Amino acid sequence: MEIDYRWVQTRLRALGLDPGPIDGVRGPRTDAAVVAFKRSIGFRARPYIGPLTLAALRPVETLVQSRLPWMQEAAKVRGLHEQRNTSRLRGWFDQSVSWIDPRDIPWCGAFVATCHRLADPNITLPENPLGARNWQPWGQSTDPVLGATLVFWRVSRTSWQGHVGFYFGEDDSHFHVLGGNQSNAVTVTRIAKDRLLSSRWPIGVPVTGRPIHLTPSGVPISNNEA
Repeated sequence: MEIDYRWVQTRLRALGLDPGPIDGVRGPRTDAAVVAFKRSIGFRARPYIGPLTLAALRPVETLVQSRLPWMQEAAKVRGLHEQRNTSRLRGWFDQSVSWIDPRDIPWCGAFVATCHRLADPNITLPENPLGARNWQPWGQSTDPVLGATLVFWRVSRTSWQGHVGFYFGEDDSHFHVLGGNQSNAVTVTRIAKDRLLSSRWPIGVPVTGRPIHLTPSGVPISNNEA
């Protein structure tokens, strides 16, 4: 597989990493940036670039081209990390949650809130969108389909703790979730289906998403999104 290293270097630079000169030449600094990127999203930390690494670097072009505006917004920030992109995240967050420091406060709810608010400035958000489980009664109920807001329990089903993100696809046992605060970044990760509490959709918006069946190969499993 031929790798366009100029594109790789450009994406790494956009994500706050230092690949060296944008010259299309693979060198030690580019390899080090690839390793840092892969480590930050839970991939095996080595300089090899395969289809999964390329997919993780891409801002999910299919979603950018989709008709779901909140998924378009989510795709644009895929790969941003709470440590190396702190200022960018805080500047991107909706004003209702922009006071948080993503290095200190779980920000999955801030990510979902910002995507929905950018898609529709007049949308009504949960009273406290930072609380993942506060999204459980939000909007209208829907089957898990592309673009749905999925709410999961964390630690235990009876705990107050949770996680929220967007349906990106599924395999037989896990949902593939595009979300924030997953390996401390905006990533796609697999979350067990038996952790699902609720699947929601914005009120007044026709449900146009559909189930997307994906292969589980190479996509990391998340067990605790703290």
